[in-house]
Amino acid sequence: MKQTNILLESDTNELEIVEFRIDEMDARNNLVPCHYGVNVAKVREIIRLPQMSRVVNAKPGVEGMIKLRDKVITVINLAKVLGKDTGDLVADRVVVLEFNNLMVGVLVHSVSRIYRISWKNVEPPSHSVHSEQVTGLVKMDDRIILVLDFEKIVGELCSESALRPLAEGALLSSEGGVVDRSHKTILVADDSLFIRNTLCQTLRSAGYAVTEAENGAEAWGIIQDKITHCTQDGSDFRSHISMMITDVEMPQMDGLHLTSLVRKEETLKSLPVVIFSSLASEDNKRKWIGLGANHILTKPDLPNLVRVADELTL
Repeated sequence: MKQTNILLESDTNELEIVEFRIDEMDARNNLVPCHYGVNVAKVREIIRLPQMSRVVNAKPGVEGMIKLRDKVITVINLAKVLGKDTGDLVADRVVVLEFNNLMVGVLVHSVSRIYRISWKNVEPPSHSVHSEQVTGLVKMDDRIILVLDFEKIVGELCSESALRPLAEGALLSSEGGVVDRSHKTILVADDSLFIRNTLCQTLRSAGYAVTEAENGAEAWGIIQDKITHCTQDGSDFRSHISMMITDVEMPQMDGLHLTSLVRKEETLKSLPVVIFSSLASEDNKRKWIGLGANHILTKPDLPNLVRVADELTL
């Protein structure tokens, strides 16, 4: 994991992914190899499937629970989640993931290797793939690796990790008074439609105007267009964008490289930047603040989202 820590503290715009397979059978009962990936930063370990206990009244996709040293963790059957016909194929490998202060295991057929790649080589998913469960795809010489949206997959199956927008009534007042936030625009960059919708709905319910970007490259393009506009009419950049919220893991350009570009631009020195990421460990938080982020949030911090936005923009 040493290389991964280096990637998470820098603006190299690179990531390491663990490639695994969840194969399926076609109509003629022929095996179809299917390749998937997950950021190594989310992978705790990879093990053979130990004895598993079934869960009563579990949601489809929850295969059971296993004991991993001193912890009991939920095991997800990704083949079921992705709607695959696996025939008699046996998934006997477990990729143990840890993010958002939650540990889960996912059943896979095999694990191949780790690849270090540039986010520029990760493309947004096309409509022909499981677009709701996929955040990006990597084109290799002889195959395509689909990068899965585990925040969404786990959030839908494990109620303790569910991510939901906050109710409007809890957001319309700050320190006891009604606040007009309509003149403030927040740029939200996140490749997960699931998480982006949650953040944007929460901010819009509080009265903020929101501009959305699917990745760092798109967000940087929006910012550059605003800078050009401000140069032409002499307006203040923050009258167009008051704050930026960015994920870390995104195709084309990650949030750390985006944050670095923002901080190198003289016009944007005062633009508040908030990183919202499932990888926000205490160690990473310190590194990201060092890169120029004003604040770091993760899923359990969602109730503080509007308060943080108010402190940085009002």
